[in-house]
Amino acid sequence: MIDWLLKQGREYPQVEVAGRMIPVVLRRTAQARRMTMRLSPDGSEVRITLPSWGRSAEALDFARKRAGWLAGQLAALPAPVELEHGTAIPFLGTPRTIVHDPAASRRVRVEEDRVLLGGPPESLKPRLTRWLQNEARALLAEDLTHYCILAERPAPRLMLSSARRRWGSCAHDGTIRINWRLVMAPAFVRRSVVAHEVAHLVHFDHSADFHAMLGRIFEGDIRAANRWLKREGRQLYVPLG
Repeated sequence: MIDWLLKQGREYPQVEVAGRMIPVVLRRTAQARRMTMRLSPDGSEVRITLPSWGRSAEALDFARKRAGWLAGQLAALPAPVELEHGTAIPFLGTPRTIVHDPAASRRVRVEEDRVLLGGPPESLKPRLTRWLQNEARALLAEDLTHYCILAERPAPRLMLSSARRRWGSCAHDGTIRINWRLVMAPAFVRRSVVAHEVAHLVHFDHSADFHAMLGRIFEGDIRAANRWLKREGRQLYVPLG
């Protein structure tokens, strides 16, 4: 079944998946040689990339016929995590159990595999989310400075991103945006994304020179980092409730 959804002033087709209507976003590129489809990390939309000459009707039919595959992808999404006492949240690649004592200090602290904080329980979610974002900002700023020194480039403006389509980006003006949820990933994965974007400050493409620069400044195994993101990245989008 194909339906339509009005979203932010634009109409999007929707496909029925496991009894739920999900918007379908079509993206045409000159580089695409065939049609590919994937579910967004949070399951909010189906994304189809097709050649510039591809027909929308064929793409929507493709999504409808593969509704069973999409249902499997939807079922594999991480369940929402309630930010409350006893819940484990990932931080720097390790699950940490939230230990909440209303009488303790509101300041968030990490001790081994625990995240400790006090204050009223109703404000746990915003305070923990804010803490994760602040930790991300500090770590990413350090990473950015480090790789810019190696690339012999001044550190540009850094912005945190909540993008659901990419982990990082480098704008034409040099501004670098990195997804704050990478603070949940292992350090080598987070740093690989920063190094990737810094390499774009020197080579604004994915040429051999770009990859040579990335290999020169990044100390880890870039393939291992990419494999981790492909395998585990969706887990970082776990809804925080």
